[in-house]
Order: sequence, then structure tokens, then C-alpha cells
Amino acid sequence: MEIGKVIVEKVRGKATVTKCFSKYPLKFIIPRKGDSITCDITIGDGCTAVLATQASTKVYKAVGSKNSEQVLEARIGSNAFLAVIPDPVTCFSTAKYSQKQVFKVMSDSSLLLVDWVTSGRHERGEKWDFDLYRSTNHIFHNGDEPLFLDTVFLEQGTCAGIAEHMQDYQVIAMVILLGPKLKHVQNQIQEDVKKIMSQSLHMPTIGSRQYTIRHNDQRLTKPSFLASCSVFGPKGIGVVTRIAAMTTESMYNFLQHQLSSMEPLLGVQPYC
Repeated sequence: MEIGKVIVEKVRGKATVTKCFSKYPLKFIIPRKGDSITCDITIGDGCTAVLATQASTKVYKAVGSKNSEQVLEARIGSNAFLAVIPDPVTCFSTAKYSQKQVFKVMSDSSLLLVDWVTSGRHERGEKWDFDLYRSTNHIFHNGDEPLFLDTVFLEQGTCAGIAEHMQDYQVIAMVILLGPKLKHVQNQIQEDVKKIMSQSLHMPTIGSRQYTIRHNDQRLTKPSFLASCSVFGPKGIGVVTRIAAMTTESMYNFLQHQLSSMEPLLGVQPYC
């Protein structure tokens, strides 16, 4: 039984896919420049849903001014829970990518959102070599009341590139934990981030005095992992954690550890 077929022919002097056919579980992907994807999700009252990916979201090289974009709009009902736990976005050299995610929640809705991006294809020497990356996340409470509005914007500049600003950090992430079902995870991640940063930023001491390096040729070791936590919303119903790491592996390890207690809610352990 034929479940897949691809035909590539010359069209106007250029190799072109003229036929592409596949049946589940096989799927051929023919990348196109400037793809635009829109998704709409509704989670009914009392329901739980998990939105994940099979691998990183790859954004191919841009052609001209074309910009690849992705839009997600989700409504989360009363006592419902949505977990958006994708693998990271990986932008190829010269890529232009923009995504917007809008979540509409009730007072007792719960949301887990992981939004992260890597510096690119390291094996090809690409590190923060894309042209543009924009990720916007908006959360609205009880219809249209703004609860959380955030945008991460990275663009190659005329004076300094993204790589210069990022230095040795190869991945950045944001984790949002919102709602009553995630209270235990919120408390845990805040405590863990405090411990991690206390150890990473600990200044060496001599005797009982703190020792500060003052010579120009000596520098403190740069932390390989940086994280911060802050609460948002009425009565601190949400927690946002922002992270920068020097390796994708360390980010996966952090996410796996912090979200491991959610397995009973999700049915699987995230990022294993």
C-alpha cells in the first residue's frame, strides 16, 4: 500500500515539488518561505489539555521581506487547565519569525506556558544569526481584562548584533504558571530559583569579609544559568520565571525538574 509519494521536477529552471502525498503515520513537510499559521483552541469547563511538539520548531531562512508567523488563541474554561509545553523555537541564519499567543482565562482557570528560543544550529556555526524573532504573550482575565502582557523582541542591529548582546548564553525561556491547580509548582519554582541564583552569584569570601575582585585583568566567573521569578495578577495568582542558559541541555533539565510534579495532572512527565 502506498502511503507516501513525492515528485520533484524542474519548473521554470528551478527544482520544484510538483506532487506530495502522504498518509498517517507518515507526513512530508515541504517548507515554504513566509508561512503563516493560525490555531484556535477552546478548553471546556473542568477539562485538561496538553499542547506539545515532537521536536523544535524550525524557522527556515527568510527570502526578502517575507516573515514566518504563528498565532495561537486559546480560551480556558472554569476549573479547566491548559499546558502549552513545546520544544524550543530554532531560527536558521537570516530567518524572520513572529509569534503571538493570546489566552483568555476565568478566575479559576489554570495555565502552564513554556516559551523558549535557542540561538540556532550550533553544528553549522549559527549562533543568534537570525534577522528577527518576536514572541508576544497576552493573558486576559474574565474576557478582556489584561492580566499579563509581554513581548520578547530580538533583531539584528546596525551597531551590535544579537550574539554580542547574548554573549555566551545560547537559550532564553519564559515559564508562566497561572491558577489554583499550579499553586504547589509556583511555590517550588520560586524557592528553587532563589537557591540556584544564591549559589550562582555567591561571592567568594576571605575570613568573615566579602572579597571583591577589583583588578581589571580578573573577573568573576559568569554564571552558566540565570533565572528570576516574579508574581503577577490579583493576589499573586500567577508566577513568571525568566531564564537564560548557556546550553539547551541545562534548560531541558531545569524544565524537567521543575515540572515533574505535574505528571498526575498531565498524564506524562514534561520534557522527559
